[in-house]
Amino acid sequence: MIDEYLDFARQLADAAAAAALPYFRTRLDVANKEPGAYDPVTVADKAAERAMRELIRARYPEHGIVGEEEDNHQGSSPYHWVLDPIDGTRSFICGLPLWGTLIALNDGKRPVVGAMYQPFTQEFYAGSPEGAWLNCEPLRTRPCAGLGTARLMTTGPDFFRMPAQRAAFDAIAADAQLVRYGADCYAYCLLAGGHIDAVIEAGLKPFDIQALIPIIEGAGGIVTTWDGGDAQHGGTIVACGDRALHAQLVDRLHSAA
Repeated sequence: MIDEYLDFARQLADAAAAAALPYFRTRLDVANKEPGAYDPVTVADKAAERAMRELIRARYPEHGIVGEEEDNHQGSSPYHWVLDPIDGTRSFICGLPLWGTLIALNDGKRPVVGAMYQPFTQEFYAGSPEGAWLNCEPLRTRPCAGLGTARLMTTGPDFFRMPAQRAAFDAIAADAQLVRYGADCYAYCLLAGGHIDAVIEAGLKPFDIQALIPIIEGAGGIVTTWDGGDAQHGGTIVACGDRALHAQLVDRLHSAA
């Protein structure tokens, strides 16, 4: 069944791409979902999620659906799909190809299938208990046992809205070899491919992270909350390609979780 679900995740990704990609690098209206902050949404986000929901209802009507742009659908099965049609809408509206469609299948206990599709570059990342792949080529994280040689990413330091979280991240960033910003879901896939070593973020929702967990774990990495707990519900997240580095980061982050 895992292979069947992986194949279907690719169908969902293609449907989302067909709905969203025509809007990329065009002039489109942008709405803000979060007064007092900035959480942009476009017609592309909504059209892509709608396309995926229609396919799920037709193929697996018993499955539930959790998505960013529409209300949750409770299915009769514990299985449910977790969707983020455009993770990285800020990049999307700026014309940067650092966004992707996130698709996870949760069996009622944890995400067992995950996919991230960047249709502009045609990169399809997928993960399951059997491994992780980029366009069918196996992925593997790289060894990095110490922060001094680590490449670290986060979407942006302003997303650490609690002072203790920002201070904890800044202290770690000061000790890292290299820090880069702005890649959203793409950063986690670069970690799975062995290009970077750690991603640290806060304020994530389930649809921001569930698809990425099987990809990272399938490539040999680990992703948890800052206190070492289950990452599937979002919140403060730390992902690493090397378990020794992960243990060091959790030790420094847990008090600010």
